[in-house]
Amino acid sequence: MPEKSENRDGAQGAQPQQKVPEQSQAQQNTFHGIPAEIVEIERRGKTGMYGEIYIVMCRVLDGRDKGRIIKRNILGPVRIGDIVRLTDTSREARQISVK
Repeated sequence: MPEKSENRDGAQGAQPQQKVPEQSQAQQNTFHGIPAEIVEIERRGKTGMYGEIYIVMCRVLDGRDKGRIIKRNILGPVRIGDIVRLTDTSREARQISVK
């Protein structure tokens, strides 16, 4: 039968939990990108082979293109006001056509 250890309080029970070192804020955010806010979703509908891609207008919130509004293709459900992270702000998206 295993022996029970005493905690600091003198109570018997399991071993006290070890303290886990906390990660800094920079280590937790591993994805580096430029934040952009969705300001408009095109009414033309969706694009892509199955209509799964939204064409949206985004306002760049940081970086050298701060304040610029660009058109991007976004996969998945989105709403106006959502913040997305873009890897590149120098190019604009086009309509995706299926051949």
